[in-house]
Amino acid sequence: MHRTILAAQVAALALIGTGPAQAAPSAGQTYFERNCASCHTVDARLGSRAGPGLYNVVGRKAAAVAGYNYTDALSKAGAAGKTWTREELDVFLRDPSKDVPGTTMPIGIADGKARAAVIDYLAAQSGKAAPAASATAAAAKPAGSDKGGAWTEDKPGDLHHLTVDKLVAPYASESAGNGPKVAARPSGALPAVPKGFKVTTFAGDTGKARLALRAPNGDIIVSEASKGQVSILRPGAGGDKAENVSVFASGLSRPYGLALWPSGANPKYLYVANVNSVVRYPYANGDLKAKGEPETIVEKLSDTTGGHTTRMLAFSKDDKTLFVSIGSATNVASDIGKAPPQPLAQWEKEHGLGGAWAEETDRATVLAFDPDGKNRRNFANGLRNCVGMLVHPQTGDLFCSVNERDELGDNLPPDYVTRVKQGGFYGWPWYYLGDHEDPRLKGIRPDLKGRAIVPDTLIQAHSAPLGMTVYQAPAGAKHAFPKEYEGDIFVALHGSWNRGIRTGYKVIRVMMKNGVPTGQYQDFMTGMVLSDRDVWGRPAAVTVAQDGALLVVDDAGGVVWRVAPEK
Repeated sequence: MHRTILAAQVAALALIGTGPAQAAPSAGQTYFERNCASCHTVDARLGSRAGPGLYNVVGRKAAAVAGYNYTDALSKAGAAGKTWTREELDVFLRDPSKDVPGTTMPIGIADGKARAAVIDYLAAQSGKAAPAASATAAAAKPAGSDKGGAWTEDKPGDLHHLTVDKLVAPYASESAGNGPKVAARPSGALPAVPKGFKVTTFAGDTGKARLALRAPNGDIIVSEASKGQVSILRPGAGGDKAENVSVFASGLSRPYGLALWPSGANPKYLYVANVNSVVRYPYANGDLKAKGEPETIVEKLSDTTGGHTTRMLAFSKDDKTLFVSIGSATNVASDIGKAPPQPLAQWEKEHGLGGAWAEETDRATVLAFDPDGKNRRNFANGLRNCVGMLVHPQTGDLFCSVNERDELGDNLPPDYVTRVKQGGFYGWPWYYLGDHEDPRLKGIRPDLKGRAIVPDTLIQAHSAPLGMTVYQAPAGAKHAFPKEYEGDIFVALHGSWNRGIRTGYKVIRVMMKNGVPTGQYQDFMTGMVLSDRDVWGRPAAVTVAQDGALLVVDDAGGVVWRVAPEK
């Protein structure tokens, strides 16, 4: 999952200096920090992140960073003799997937001046890489869990229960840069699911679809951020395969969140969250193509767009409130200063309890709007990156799946799924999981101690939870799950990069009782990791099909999996 830009901030401070005659950041540095540094560092001391380090990149052979798990696409380019000259970087950054088909680099830099500025900035970054962090520390059992959190221990049916009273200390292990290498799926390999269930392919060649939403007629609507489009997968007569794929709308800006309004059998609009706006299209049940131009209902979500770029959407149970989640711009806001630009009480009156400032203004938050995009207000703060968001159909509670911060160690802090309370504060950046103060921001907000809400269900640190869905079998579903699954929440774990031994890369079931999380979760779909270097699948989203099957979007394999009870 796209993660922190802390490394870029450290590098920027080193580059600029510390005296009163500091130089202003260059245009290339500013662009890099806002758009690239969630995956890449330019600080040799910090090595790789989700993407390889970019110090010494100009003049370096492709796929040449030692220890980084490059895709086969880029490794082959390196083997063919590609060297990152300024000219090669210009070609690659303009359209990565065209220059190196199969690369995991999601989006290029279309603007030529911005691209040239970034290349100038990268050309100035150099250094000697520090030795790679040891992976052995990750084998230690994470506190509060019955398992070590490693992929080697995963199997369907295993239960986990992490608790805040047994968290490890910060820096109990080194911070790892261990992004996965996406490998080809072995012939005949399928994900593992519990006994009594069967996995088949619902749709292939879906590329990097990241979110899925079921329409009332059974169509599956998916967002494709890297292509700037929304597509529709239409099931065939049997429901077990997608019959065709249609592009509903294109020309969008990194679209992610999707929502239909109003709820029920006859929606009028499809809402789409761009990276910094919300638009809606006229929509009638069964539409395969947009019948009109998008209407912009929220013109700007925040002043900054870097760091986490996914925006989620959900409507309240009564359809009167549109929720929009916005992830943080940085890992832990270490550079925003110690006070907001207004008196604290005045700032929080406008931005909510624990609302951050500077480049983090209106980030790490959930905002609320009326369905027409008006009446903007803060709903909750301190949610570092709420990538999955839903309203529970039974209780009406708003839920978020949250990617917590990085670089505190292999097992800290856990990611989580939680109910989100209006006016609630969930800790980021100053605290995590209640009153645990982040040592990098120690003493800045003592007034918030005791005010951060402890999340409902903790998940192994660095698992990267993304899309989630409540299991609720549609009326008359022919392939409904057993009754004990009804009302539970399925979550796609995209998988770790900041952990020495890989974790995640699976689908879990968050256990519920009367609409309330119990704190336990269960492994449901596993088996997509080949080694501590190679993976062939990365679950990104889940939804329930019209026939009751669970659909799992795998954005590494470009597949939508279908899981249904064996008959």
